[in-house]
Amino acid sequence: MSANIVVPEVGESIVDARVARWLRQEGEVVSAGDPLVELETDKIDVEVSAPQAGVLSRIARRDGDDVKVGEVLGIIEEAAAATDGDGRFPEAVEPPAAGGKSVEGDKAAKPAGGRAPRATPAARRAAVQHEVDLARIRGTGDAGRVMRRDVEEAAEREAVPAPQMEPARAKPALPVSEAPRRAGEERTEERVRMSKRRATIAARLVEAQRTAAMLSTFNEVDMSAVMALRVRHKQAFKERHGVGLGIASFFVRASIGALRAFPRVNAEIQGDEMVLKHYYDIGIAVGASEGLVVPVLRDADRMSLAEIERGIRDFAARAENGTLSLADLKGGTFTITNGGVFGSLLSTPILNPPQVGILGLHRIQERPVAANGAVVLRPMMYVALTYDHRIIDGAEAVRFLVRVKEFVEDPLALLLD
Repeated sequence: MSANIVVPEVGESIVDARVARWLRQEGEVVSAGDPLVELETDKIDVEVSAPQAGVLSRIARRDGDDVKVGEVLGIIEEAAAATDGDGRFPEAVEPPAAGGKSVEGDKAAKPAGGRAPRATPAARRAAVQHEVDLARIRGTGDAGRVMRRDVEEAAEREAVPAPQMEPARAKPALPVSEAPRRAGEERTEERVRMSKRRATIAARLVEAQRTAAMLSTFNEVDMSAVMALRVRHKQAFKERHGVGLGIASFFVRASIGALRAFPRVNAEIQGDEMVLKHYYDIGIAVGASEGLVVPVLRDADRMSLAEIERGIRDFAARAENGTLSLADLKGGTFTITNGGVFGSLLSTPILNPPQVGILGLHRIQERPVAANGAVVLRPMMYVALTYDHRIIDGAEAVRFLVRVKEFVEDPLALLLD
C-alpha cells in the first residue's frame, strides 16, 4: 500500500511553494512523522513529514521545483511492497543537485548515513559553503535545530591556520582595482534564482508603488531623554524583566499615541471606503538571511515596554531560524522599520499594503543643534513617515510625525497618554 506525500495547506493566502531541499533520498526507509522535504513559501518555510512508515520509493518533484497546494511531491510504499524479489530494499538513488550545487558540495551538509539533522535552510547553505558536517554540530535553536550561527562557529573552530613561512622579499601586491588583468582573462557572472520569499517581496513592493500615492515626510528626534532613561534604568529593567530596554519599544508606544490622534494613519482603503481600525497591531520589519519579514505585535496598545521588547527579540530570533508561523505575519495596521540597525542615516520606506502608513527609524548620531541659545551636541535621529496620499493629507502626515517626535522626546508623556 502506498501513500502520497503532498504539499500541505499552510494558510489561506498561500497557494504555492518551492521545493527547497529533500532531506531523504529515494530508497530510504522512513518512519511516520519523519521530516522528508523542506518547502519554501513567500512567508514561512515548511517541513513536510512522512504520512506513514515505509520506503521513499519515488521523488516526483525535485529541489527548486515550484509546486501547488495538494500537488504530489513523492510516494511512500509500505516496506514489504517496496522490496525486490530477494526481500532487499532497492538501492538509493542520488537526486540531482539543485541550484547549481555539485553533489559533492551537497553532501557536505549531510551526515554519512544520508539522514539530515534538523537545520534551517540558511544553516544548510552555510554548511555547504564552509564544508562543515551538520551531523557534528549541536544546534542552539528550538528543539535542537541547527542555526546558521552554529555552522559559522563550527567552521571557525575547525579552521586550522596554515604553517607560517618566512616570506620572500617581493614587491607589494597591487590593489585589486589596480592589478593588471591577464591577457584572455574572462570576467565571470553568476545567476542565482530568487527565493520564493524574495520574489514575492519584489512583486509586492512594485505593486505598492503602482497602486498607492506614496509620499514621505521627515523630521528629527532628540533622543537625549530616552537615552538618559535607558542609562538610569538599564540594569534594574534587565533584572526585573529579563530583557534589555531598547529604543524600539518607545517608538511603538509613541506611534500608538499618534495613531489615536490621527486614526486615518491606522486605516486602509477598501473600494471607495476607508476602514478605520480602532485596534493597534503593529508590524515590526525584521531583516533575516532569507529576506525581510514583518511579524505583528497584536494589541500592542495593551503591552508594556518589557512585553514589546520581548516580542521584538523573539521575532528576530525566529525570523533567523525559520520558525515564524503564518499567524505571526498576518494582518497589521501600521508598520515600523528600523534601518538604523544597519547604519542607515536616512531613507524612504515603502508601504506594506494594505496599510497606509509606515514609520522609518534611522541611526542615532551626535549632531550640533541649537538649544537655549547655545550650540550643543545631542544624539539625534532622522525619522520618516511614508503615507498613502489617497487617504492621508500632507498636513495630517506632518502632524502625526511631530506627535511621534513629541512623545519620544518626552517619554513621561507616553505614560500619561
